[in-house]
Amino acid sequence: VNILLITADQQRGDCFGFEGRRVHTPHLDRLAARGVRYTNAFTTAPVCSASRSAIMTGMYQTTIGAHNHRTWQWNKRPLPEGVRTLTDGLRDAGYFTANLKTLDGKEIGTGKLDLNFVNEGPIYHEHSGDWSALPKDRPFFAVVNAMESEYDIYDRQTWKHARAEWIGEREHEKIATPANVTPPPYYPDHPVVREEWARYLNSVSGMDKRFGVVLEKLRAEGREDDTVIIFFGDNGRLEPRGIHWCYDSGLRVPLIIRDPRVPRSARGRTAEAMALNVDLAATMLDWAGIAPPPAYEGSSLAPWVRGEAPAGWRKHFLCEHVDLPPTLTWEGVRGDRFVYARYFDQQPVFE
Repeated sequence: VNILLITADQQRGDCFGFEGRRVHTPHLDRLAARGVRYTNAFTTAPVCSASRSAIMTGMYQTTIGAHNHRTWQWNKRPLPEGVRTLTDGLRDAGYFTANLKTLDGKEIGTGKLDLNFVNEGPIYHEHSGDWSALPKDRPFFAVVNAMESEYDIYDRQTWKHARAEWIGEREHEKIATPANVTPPPYYPDHPVVREEWARYLNSVSGMDKRFGVVLEKLRAEGREDDTVIIFFGDNGRLEPRGIHWCYDSGLRVPLIIRDPRVPRSARGRTAEAMALNVDLAATMLDWAGIAPPPAYEGSSLAPWVRGEAPAGWRKHFLCEHVDLPPTLTWEGVRGDRFVYARYFDQQPVFE
C-alpha cells in the first residue's frame, strides 16, 4: 500500500469546515468523512523541528537529543546508535520515499525537513521533489508539507514592512473577515486581533485548496484506493498561546487517517484515543509490514483505524518545550482533561 503523509504547519486541532469554523476545507472534510478523525491528537513538543524529529524517529525529541528548536547546524548531532529514521525502515521494505514540492508545474509543498539531528545518509530518495517521480511499479511513501498557516518571514526582510504577510495571503479567498470571526476569549477584542485571526483562518482555507490539488491528482491517476492518506499537524497554531506553549492551542493537532482497505461501515468515524506524533512512525511501519523497533516510544494507530480498541492505551503523555534562551522552557504531563506544566528555568520554579 502507498502512504501519503500530508503535514500541516501550525494548525490547531479543530480548524475544519465541518467544525463550524470560518474556513472552507472541502477536501479535508471529504477525507474525514471517508476516514477516521482523532479528536485527541497531540504533539509531544509544540514546535516544528522538535515535533518533526519525533515524527521521523518514533521517539521523544528529548530521548534522541533533538529537543532544542532548530539547533544551529554546527551543533547538531547524529541520532543515538541504533536509531534509524522512518524512511530508512520504509526503504528497507522496498518503498520509494519522496518529499514533494511540485505537481504539474504547481507548488504543492515546501519540501520542509526541519530535523534537529544530522542523519547518516539521505532522508528521501534523490530527485523526488516532483509528483512525476513517484513510481508505478513499487509502493511509495510521500510527504507534502503545507505552505500555508505560516508567515512569510524566512527572507529575513520582515523589518522592512509594516507587517508580515501570511504565505499566499494575496491569493486566499476571504471567507473569514474581521467582522465575522470570533477570536479566542483570551485575546483582546481589538481590530488587529480580528484582522490576524481572519487571515489565519483564510490561510487554513488556502492550505486545503492546495492539498486538494494533490488529492485530486491521486484520484485522477487511480491511486486513491491503493493509498493510505494521513493528515497531521506538527504543532498548534502560529499565534500567542499556541506554538511553544503548554496549552491545548499549542499541543492539540489535527489527525485524519483514511485507509481504503477499511470497510465502508468503519469509515467516517471519530476516535477518542490519545494519539501522538510519536505514533506515526510505528503506524506507517505497521502498514509496510515491518515490526517497529523496540526503542520506539510510540504505538501503531492501525488497530484504531480498523475499528479496534487496543487494551491499555495511554491516558496521559509527557509534553515539553525544552529550548535555548530566551524561549520559555517547560515540561509537563497532559492527561484526559488537564495539563500540569512546570517552567523550571526560573527561580522559583513556576508551576
